[in-house]
Amino acid sequence: MNLAWNELELSSKEHFPKDKNTPSPGARVIIRDEEWLVRSVEILDSKAGHYQLTCEGISELVSGHEGIFLTELDKVDVIDPANTKLELDESQTYIDSLLYIESQLRERVNCDDQIQVGELAAMDHAPYQYEPARLALSQPRQRILIADAVGLGKTMEAGVLVSELIARGRGKRILVLAIKSMLVQFQKEFWNRFTIPLTRLDSVGIQRIRRQIPSNHNPFYYYDKAIISIDTLKQSKQYRDHLEKAYWDIIIIDEAHNVANRGTKALRNKLATLLSTRSDTLIMLSATPHDGNEQSFNSLIQMLDPTVDLNPDKRKAEKYKEKGLVVRRFKKDIVGQVQQSFRDREVLNLPVQASDEEEGLYDDLLAVREEASQHKHRTLFGVTLEKALFSSPAACIESISKRLKVIQGHSGERRREIDSLNRLKTNLEGLDDASFSKYQRLLELLKDSDFGWKPNNPKDRLVIFTERIATMEWLAARLAKDLRLKGNQINTLHGGMIDTEQQRVVEQFGNEKSEARLLICSDVASEGINLHYFCHRLIHFDIPWSLMVFQQRNGRVDRYGQEEVPTIVYFATECQNETIKGDLRILEILKEKDNQAYKDIGDPSVFMNVRTVEKEEEVTQIAMAKRQDANAFNESLNQKPNKGDDLLRLFIRGGGGKATFRQSFSPVVSLFDNDLIYLTHGLSRLNSKRSHPQIQFEVNDDKSVVELHAPPDLRQRFRFFPKEVKPDYWRFILTIDYSRMSEAIDESRRAEKNWPTTHFLWRQSPIFDWLHSQLMSLYGRSTVPVLAGLDGLEHDESAFLFSGMIPNGRGQSLKNEWICVLFRKGRITGQCSFEKVRQRINLGVEQIANTGSGCNIDDLQDLVPSAAEEAKAHFRSIRDSFELEQRMSLNELKSQLIADQNTRLDIYQKERDESRKPVAIAKGEYENKHATTENIFTDSINWLDKALTSAENPWVQLICVFTAEG
Repeated sequence: MNLAWNELELSSKEHFPKDKNTPSPGARVIIRDEEWLVRSVEILDSKAGHYQLTCEGISELVSGHEGIFLTELDKVDVIDPANTKLELDESQTYIDSLLYIESQLRERVNCDDQIQVGELAAMDHAPYQYEPARLALSQPRQRILIADAVGLGKTMEAGVLVSELIARGRGKRILVLAIKSMLVQFQKEFWNRFTIPLTRLDSVGIQRIRRQIPSNHNPFYYYDKAIISIDTLKQSKQYRDHLEKAYWDIIIIDEAHNVANRGTKALRNKLATLLSTRSDTLIMLSATPHDGNEQSFNSLIQMLDPTVDLNPDKRKAEKYKEKGLVVRRFKKDIVGQVQQSFRDREVLNLPVQASDEEEGLYDDLLAVREEASQHKHRTLFGVTLEKALFSSPAACIESISKRLKVIQGHSGERRREIDSLNRLKTNLEGLDDASFSKYQRLLELLKDSDFGWKPNNPKDRLVIFTERIATMEWLAARLAKDLRLKGNQINTLHGGMIDTEQQRVVEQFGNEKSEARLLICSDVASEGINLHYFCHRLIHFDIPWSLMVFQQRNGRVDRYGQEEVPTIVYFATECQNETIKGDLRILEILKEKDNQAYKDIGDPSVFMNVRTVEKEEEVTQIAMAKRQDANAFNESLNQKPNKGDDLLRLFIRGGGGKATFRQSFSPVVSLFDNDLIYLTHGLSRLNSKRSHPQIQFEVNDDKSVVELHAPPDLRQRFRFFPKEVKPDYWRFILTIDYSRMSEAIDESRRAEKNWPTTHFLWRQSPIFDWLHSQLMSLYGRSTVPVLAGLDGLEHDESAFLFSGMIPNGRGQSLKNEWICVLFRKGRITGQCSFEKVRQRINLGVEQIANTGSGCNIDDLQDLVPSAAEEAKAHFRSIRDSFELEQRMSLNELKSQLIADQNTRLDIYQKERDESRKPVAIAKGEYENKHATTENIFTDSINWLDKALTSAENPWVQLICVFTAEG
């Protein structure tokens, strides 16, 4: 049965207490003599007036902590601005007031969809990097798939969005899921660029947690911001159980294609689906967002928004585009914005003439293939063996050995196959290094002065990709000997290594002080990790059988920020055997298609049109098994439509994924010229207020760096931060200069310690969280400063500065404004913006001598209640107008959800009516789908109602008073 609007409409009042004495979400309260911000209110007994308050600590002792209180047991006092006490500021140049106002100003939450802090982060700035954040912020709920191509900086784009949400008070708890080899890299980028401290929960980190906290405690409550591998979660039932009990503001899933549902009901997908319900914001990152079939792509989209209906007959492209769920760009789309940050790659195709011994091996291999072709189910094994031989004799021997173990119990019926395999294995074992032509060509290249690789130069490193671990290990052993490299100069990287070992190898390869010069890796290194810092040469020892692997591998060195010309090397084996020659020609065609995609298209997967590495390799394998003509194979790779692409295009905003960024930055409002000046003035005033111990700090000559020795209370705030971000001896070196920070990041790659010793100082640094709480204590609780004797005001004029915040049912700010209530001769004359008063008195523009020390503030104190009432009335009026707009938008969104739900239920009803299954089974399936759909849409409507409905009484706070009297 379809549902009408009035059956699901929810009253906004349900989200706010009916008892006027109980605070609404967003209010500030005193509980147990500490100040708290109310985040949510749950009704326990409406008749008795009993509520449960979930609060976030504000005052120093409870700052950063969450508390749950029962009004039945705890006395709750709502802070009323009418009861605010005034205190005359007698500091020179009103510095105490300036610091106090600034600390409040920086806590103000702006709620529009403009970029407020992202442009200030420690990163290169290009317009396309802000598009995902702008797109997500334009939606009621920030759920987005960032599907940019390899090397464009998806981590940076995620960092911008997360920073914007933190600035809006919506990013206290963050969970990041990444692949094992990416944990440290992602963690470093988020700290170095955005000062977001992610605690790394790898195998070592988990052991450390088990030592630090009680065994029955949930670690995800101890660490507000954490990064973990989904494979770690998959292997630990205990941590999966912890997941089900925790909730985050933001969840990020890197390499999100790994968690898509491909019909196998994999545990990764189950975990990701669970997590998608455990946060307000979900950010997915993937350069390969679908595998060509609708099921896997649908699973990602429905994690982002389970109300999306992807039934082919019900699609409306514009409707899905407006949801802002996907952004996708290729290098060709944005290269005009970052001309200096990408280099045109150089591709070397090096011919390799097969040796006589190898020609014989090809004949032996074809004998195995011929024998296998007599049995349909064995045909592909012959090609698999060929792939191993193309990699190395060691890899082929390994494959033969495994095959012989499988079939040795069938020696009678498999005698011919066993004999041919043994003959091939014997000849492979007899092949010496000199007859392994591809290896000899590799040695020749590495020693060639024209190629220019200098293993003695720590800034000149080399990466070699192989298909097989056996080849990787063989190369590592031979190259160490033939190039006279020390054991620690060659590293290997493969999926069988534990997480900490993978991270160590990646860290060493990107550190100039390490002796690493050569990295030989399997394709576990082709996803995500940065290998370009001291490396611009990449060698494909084996030609991939998948175009997606070409893109992933090459993207490790050919990516944003590469300072040298990327050099990509392929080997082209030439032989006499016509069958092998045809197969090698197929691999040559793959190289040509990759180059075409790089130059003209962007997405190489359009050629094979199957969208997973495994399926692309299967296409190549089948072509070889069927001995397909190379020209016919080339023709089969013409671009063709794909259901996955069709779906993807329905969601992409901005004309097929091209950058559609428009300037949309909010101006930064501050009373100080920069963050360092604010910090040092604040530290100086704190020292003037305390006798001992003094906070030690020094500023460099050009006033861009400050060295701060952390006092005990600041160290305490770093207690649950990752150990990597804690400086040696608690000596912080902080800079506001992005170029200096970039140098520090570069220097960390040249130092033994892989984390910069310099930290970026910007508005969202945890240092400022600590400073704000300190500065707010310059004046007592419910006490604010009076700035008296100000020029720019009339001699009998005063301005009471108020902050007004309109919260939603989740305690989050929907609107926040600062206004001044103006008085002349003790009477209210109106209101105006803070900015207008600020301009009149030159506050923060120039130093103002404090001439108001003789002011009697008793008369001003008497005006506080009437000023507060005027401010409350003003903000209630703003709230009423805002609520009217919000209600119209909310009703429209609800109506659309109800329409979508009814459409989906109609489809299920039709499926039931037309089903040929037994009536009871068809009915059961229908009822299950019906119940699931109702739950999905009811949850979505409830979320919208809480998120977009505002409290009737805005939270109003008196900040300070300006007056001309002195």
